[in-house]
Amino acid sequence: MTNNPINMRNLLLPLVLLFSLTIVAQPRTEISLSDNWEFSRDSIHWETVSVPHDWAIAGPFDKKWDLQFVAIEQNGEKEKTEKSGRSGSLPWIGKGYYRRELVFDDAPASAWLIFDGAMSEPVVYVNGKLAGHWAYGYNAFRVDATPFLRQGKNKVEVVLQNIEESSRWYPGGGIYRPVKLVVAGKGMLDDWATYFRTVAVHDNRAEIEVACGTLGDVSTGKVAAEIILRDDKGRVVAACHSALDGKGMFKDRLHVRRPQLWSPESPYLYALETSLYRDLKLIDQKSIKVGIRTVAVSKEGGFQLNGVSRKIKGVCLHHDLGPLGAAVNKAALIRQVKIMKEMGCDAIRTAHNMPSTLQMEVCDSLGMMVMAESFDMWIYPKCKNGYARFFKEWSDRDITNLVLNHRNHPSIIMWSIGNEIPEQWSEEGREISRRLQQICHDLDPSRPVTQGMDKAEAALKSGFAQVMDVPGFNYRVHKYEKSIKQLPQGFLLGSETASTVSSRGVYKFPVEVSDHAVYDDGQCSSYDTEYCSWSNLPDDDWRMQDDFSWVIGEFVWTGFDYLGEPTPYDEYWPSRSSYFGICDLAGLPKDRYYLYRSKWNKDSHTLHILPHWTWPKRI
Repeated sequence: MTNNPINMRNLLLPLVLLFSLTIVAQPRTEISLSDNWEFSRDSIHWETVSVPHDWAIAGPFDKKWDLQFVAIEQNGEKEKTEKSGRSGSLPWIGKGYYRRELVFDDAPASAWLIFDGAMSEPVVYVNGKLAGHWAYGYNAFRVDATPFLRQGKNKVEVVLQNIEESSRWYPGGGIYRPVKLVVAGKGMLDDWATYFRTVAVHDNRAEIEVACGTLGDVSTGKVAAEIILRDDKGRVVAACHSALDGKGMFKDRLHVRRPQLWSPESPYLYALETSLYRDLKLIDQKSIKVGIRTVAVSKEGGFQLNGVSRKIKGVCLHHDLGPLGAAVNKAALIRQVKIMKEMGCDAIRTAHNMPSTLQMEVCDSLGMMVMAESFDMWIYPKCKNGYARFFKEWSDRDITNLVLNHRNHPSIIMWSIGNEIPEQWSEEGREISRRLQQICHDLDPSRPVTQGMDKAEAALKSGFAQVMDVPGFNYRVHKYEKSIKQLPQGFLLGSETASTVSSRGVYKFPVEVSDHAVYDDGQCSSYDTEYCSWSNLPDDDWRMQDDFSWVIGEFVWTGFDYLGEPTPYDEYWPSRSSYFGICDLAGLPKDRYYLYRSKWNKDSHTLHILPHWTWPKRI
């Protein structure tokens, strides 16, 4: 343990040319591969695009793109009918091709391509040779490009394919999340082996466990690592350094006096600077933002952040950004989080897939807790060509990438291993839950694991619910009191709630509470008296949370409208986006926004006026 860190070198900036880049020898160079991609839908006709890129959002809308004749079991349907807008009615089906040129003065000693997500089934070629592939379009993955790169010009190609009936909502198409190239020497830091965990905070002192790992050759010379923690002013608050062990790993503890704790109310971030040395020479260096905070769940305390019990005031969000499509956009993410925070929301569930790194960075900096979700299905398919095709072979690897990629984000408070999984009634489902949860624990002991269950009796009878750290129930709020008696955990989470439906600025008369209302114009009333047959109105959830300490919070379906799933108008053309949102597809608040604000925002008064419904002939 030391408080005398070794001086660091300044990194040289890469020279980026119009369609190429030159790498200067140095400990590490990270280049965002955003511009100068060429894109084609047929590998013949090409256009220049920037990444992130969603090839389908430009349209045109047409019911033919993913026309389905199905019964949506999640909606309680028994008979098959035509579903024209289920996945957004945008042209996301088919193949897409991307290519880009890279130029090196010298062949790099180590080079990794990092994809934060590509929709879908990405296959990566470097100089015409298969360099890597991944099955799940929502997950981050890495490709070791070192064996394929050479001095001079190099070509990177990515081939993607989306097949019909592979999604229950609009997934987008293309390299829709950032790509970067990391170039280093023969031995380098493994970004996904860096781990920062708050072990305890007591007596105005934080105990931190830190670890780092390496990639490539670290077998020659005397190799050591140094870790420095800096506050937001750049001042060193803790440091440690030591030789790596025989596995190329380093672990130690930091002690921080008077720590600034991360929370939604005060999202304080530190900088964790990791340096790798060989024979006292700096060979690699990386700095990331981290937060000091603790998370716990218990029968006695419910959900606790930094030792303080609080009810989670969360919303579910799909990954698309409405009219912007699936291509991740920092300004749009910041706008989303700020709108939700102004409402009093303090948490987001990434429904029903792995989040983008950019989204987590925004949540870190703005102060939004996150349930990071993984899958919408396991072995049993909810749609004909969904993730069930890959689950047996890929699920362990997908959970591993999810956790390794995101575990240093203080905003993430729990992992979710599934949403309304059909196997929840079975012993097989229980054992899959146990296995996936254990992977999360092994890679990250600091967070609990949950999943959203929609078949309360079945999940409790099989033990599916009892094995989870946090038993999450989707809807069925009227079954909470019966369910809690069978849960040894002593608490439960409303992992998905409400599903109230409304159209902004549309008022239907007479005003009636209904779980099946539909109208000739394809709209829902904005009086927030309409919901789905499986769900309820917001007051029902609040009643349970206010009356019972063992209900630790909720995630409302949804914070914003999204493309696809146009319930209750699944058979109504041209309906092609949801009605569930507290805000509409453009992010404009519906009347329901102010209902939640009046309950959740404790810092400001809420006054919101709606058209009156007691005028003559409107009763």
